[in-house]
Amino acid sequence: MDHIWIKAKIGDQQKKRTMEVDAIVDTGATLTVIPEKLAKKLNLQITGRTEVETGTGKIELPRSRIWIEIEKSSDIVPVLISNIIDKVLIGVTTLEILGLAVDPITGKLKKWTILLYQHIKTP
Repeated sequence: MDHIWIKAKIGDQQKKRTMEVDAIVDTGATLTVIPEKLAKKLNLQITGRTEVETGTGKIELPRSRIWIEIEKSSDIVPVLISNIIDKVLIGVTTLEILGLAVDPITGKLKKWTILLYQHIKTP
């Protein structure tokens, strides 16, 4: 499947600073990643650091939270901040939080119902 490019709106958690960006959906990525220059424009606060596995090995990246809107669904999501990646990369966690999934037939995003499993004990 080709890369899926989308339009997304991102901003700080209070939505004081927002912008529209072109983003690529990566179903192989857990978290969303934004370039360091965008994090600075949005004045994001670093909340921690996370070790990640890349094609060239393990690296540690700063972590923050952003407001994001895709396909009219929005929420606050965790993000990693990279000084290597120059594009917004949407990971699976963000898609799941927003109730979205990639349709493998059309190659587009679609609404997805979040699943809740409950273990019921039988007598």
